[in-house]
Amino acid sequence: MNAGLTEEEMRRALFGEAQQEVQVSAPPVQEPAPEVVFTKPIATPADKKKAEKVFTPRLRVTLRVGNEFEGKMHELIHETDTLSSLLAELEAVKPAKKRYKYVEVVSVKAM
Repeated sequence: MNAGLTEEEMRRALFGEAQQEVQVSAPPVQEPAPEVVFTKPIATPADKKKAEKVFTPRLRVTLRVGNEFEGKMHELIHETDTLSSLLAELEAVKPAKKRYKYVEVVSVKAM
């Protein structure tokens, strides 16, 4: 490699010969833009949709509760808005445990 190159020679080697030609282009011809008119679509009564009733998943949890061991048991029904049967069971048992000593889950059914 030759270390004695000048800056101009290095530029020519990297970028090629510098083109000194100046290109003069004609001014671009502007075409007239077509006139566009925006209008709002007319809403017809058929286009308006009624708000559909939203489906909410509901589960019914049946519990058997009581304060006496092997004594009289009462049946409680708890309804919850969830798809998870485990979460519905936990939501039903939590308040029942505050009032009753013995809580047993009988069933978890979809409504």
